[in-house]
Amino acid sequence: MDALETTSMDAARLTRGRTYARRGAVEDITVTPGLATAKVQGSRPRPYTSTVEVKQLSDADWDRLLTAVAARAAHIAALLDKDMPPELLDDAKAAGVRLLPAAGDLSPECSCPDWGWPCKHASALCYQIARLLDTDPFVLLLLRGRGEQELMEELRTRNAAVAAVTAAAATTATATAHDSGSGRLGTETPSAVGVSAVEAFSAAPSGTAALLASITAFEIPAASGVPGQPPVLAAATGEAVGTIDAIALERLVADTAGRAHTLLTLYSGLDEPAATPLIPQLTTWQDAVRMAADEDEAVSEEVFERVLFAYDLGDVQMAMSILAWRQGGTAGLSTLETPWAPTAADKARARQSLDDWTADGDPPTLRLWRNRWTAEAEGVQVRLGTDHRWYPYRRDPEDGTWWPHGVPEHDPASALATLLTDADRATGHLGRIRP
Repeated sequence: MDALETTSMDAARLTRGRTYARRGAVEDITVTPGLATAKVQGSRPRPYTSTVEVKQLSDADWDRLLTAVAARAAHIAALLDKDMPPELLDDAKAAGVRLLPAAGDLSPECSCPDWGWPCKHASALCYQIARLLDTDPFVLLLLRGRGEQELMEELRTRNAAVAAVTAAAATTATATAHDSGSGRLGTETPSAVGVSAVEAFSAAPSGTAALLASITAFEIPAASGVPGQPPVLAAATGEAVGTIDAIALERLVADTAGRAHTLLTLYSGLDEPAATPLIPQLTTWQDAVRMAADEDEAVSEEVFERVLFAYDLGDVQMAMSILAWRQGGTAGLSTLETPWAPTAADKARARQSLDDWTADGDPPTLRLWRNRWTAEAEGVQVRLGTDHRWYPYRRDPEDGTWWPHGVPEHDPASALATLLTDADRATGHLGRIRP
């Protein structure tokens, strides 16, 4: 956005473009190397075609950038998690690569007759692209010239080369140590590497980093294509075997195998696995909701019933918790369950965002309570999560309960505009928003 606003010839058109973007005027965006294209609905019935061309990086730039990314395991982990940490941008800049576009790197165009540069339709496309970059950094990398699959393959190749060199050096060092200590190679028993299962299970949560460092002192094998299959413990009738709930145990073992496979896949491609955080530690309740939210419907239904029974919950409460988890994981579930008081700075940023959005139209009346902004008349609400994202909610007209609805946004106006646009489309009205 800095690149766009620095070179814009008309600030008023940028304001209109931002309003267009927040009100859903930008249709599906197609991104190809160096180019983004979308239909943008203006004041006329037929939408215009807007494009934004982005200057692509040279092969030399890509080589320096990939070297900088591969040098730090945390960068690879962040990209796999659809995140673009500021440190990665700093490292890229130190390597002589400007990853974020600057003035002169953007060339917006539009089929409308407006002579402005850029016009409000192309500006709306730019603002919408900025929202996409918040959720998927590979959109930025594709605009700069290379796609996700190509980049990850290149990073894996570089990591494999580094690992091979490291392993060869370690083998040479071990042979030298053995030779100098006994006069012959291979006469000493190598020391065991890793920790026992008892130690691992008894380790305190605060020792996770140290534990991880101790178990990554050896080369991690490549992950197989799919997780290993756990043994079948249930009797032929499906009843529990002895005093063990075999069906539940099978589910837990299968879930553990799946999560372990995910971790192994992640860490096998990193040269600094100990520097990459583990998956977050969950409470029993959070983990129960996570399993119930599994995409496998057969598993979900069974786990759903078990959790209902264990926590003495109603169907509605459990269904809302599952939706919240699918919306934002632990942060989404916390946003559903626990209201909290944002800081004055959080409130000021939210008000500024909403003021910018409503400056060019008729705003809905909003009521603020704790971390929740509610448009009562429209039956919509946005909640600020502890991860500083805004979670959209919609009220059930029959019983008045608030349900998670849609994906979280980094901007409250964007979340609210999407809710109101969805409501308008559902009723067939796409006009101006009324209080």
